[in-house]
Amino acid sequence: MKKTLTLLSLASLLSAVAIPASAGPVIDRIRQSGKIVLGHRDSSVPLSYIDSRSGKPVGYALDLCLKVADAVKRQLGLPKLEVEHQLVSSANRMQMVADGKVDLECGSTTNNAERRKQVAFTIPHYITGARILVRADSKLDKINDFEHKKLASTKGTTVLKAVSQANQERLLYIDIVETPSHAAAVDLLDKGLVDGFAMDDVLLYGLRSERPDPSKYKVIGSFLTIEPLAIMLSKGDPEFKQIVDNEMKRLISSHEAYAIYDRWFMRPIPPRNVALNMPMNYLLRDFWKYPSDIVPN
Repeated sequence: MKKTLTLLSLASLLSAVAIPASAGPVIDRIRQSGKIVLGHRDSSVPLSYIDSRSGKPVGYALDLCLKVADAVKRQLGLPKLEVEHQLVSSANRMQMVADGKVDLECGSTTNNAERRKQVAFTIPHYITGARILVRADSKLDKINDFEHKKLASTKGTTVLKAVSQANQERLLYIDIVETPSHAAAVDLLDKGLVDGFAMDDVLLYGLRSERPDPSKYKVIGSFLTIEPLAIMLSKGDPEFKQIVDNEMKRLISSHEAYAIYDRWFMRPIPPRNVALNMPMNYLLRDFWKYPSDIVPN
């Protein structure tokens, strides 16, 4: 009886990880092409950005995606798997995944109910909140101080929606400036064309660290939102998602994910070799105790 139960348990385990020959569109595409396409951002420091010295995409989210790509290779039994990088923006990232042009979007994308109608997400790799970057000499301290002033935010982001909603509800009459990228927003702030830039605080600290003189900027205000950031993938391939979810759980339980976190948040990072010195916050640390793709909406 004991031997029978052991065999049944083994069979259940194998069926849980086995990938059928024609599992789904993403898996079929990867098998046929021999490559996996990772979407990355240009200036989402330290999550996903282009190193200005090497010209190559790097970052915390990308390192996690490379681990996931290795897991895909193993699970599909592929002798080799080419990794192709594809630049995406806040405006087109969801469509790129939905259209099958990107297999994993490795950036700074928030998992929320509206987006889950079109795409899927794995376990969050960071939990952040929206704050505001201003010049160091600014007297502004919170969003209400921006009444009748100019505030930039990146097009296609949840932060832009949150700022627009706060502006409307509080009757602040803020002139909200939509920018095509995070870097473009900081450039506007640097030139004095806007009074602040609203975005996830982790990105603001990263962008600040890349400026020639980081001391010219500061991050202000309490969290306007809570943002669970996660790798985005196709909604139509549950077998592929299972591989991704299982690898994320393995990375967390083995503490490999913690080591990758320290690499990008606590140690000097390219291109200027400046450390962000951002210890893991309690939100992510607590969430990783019981890792799940289910997040508050």
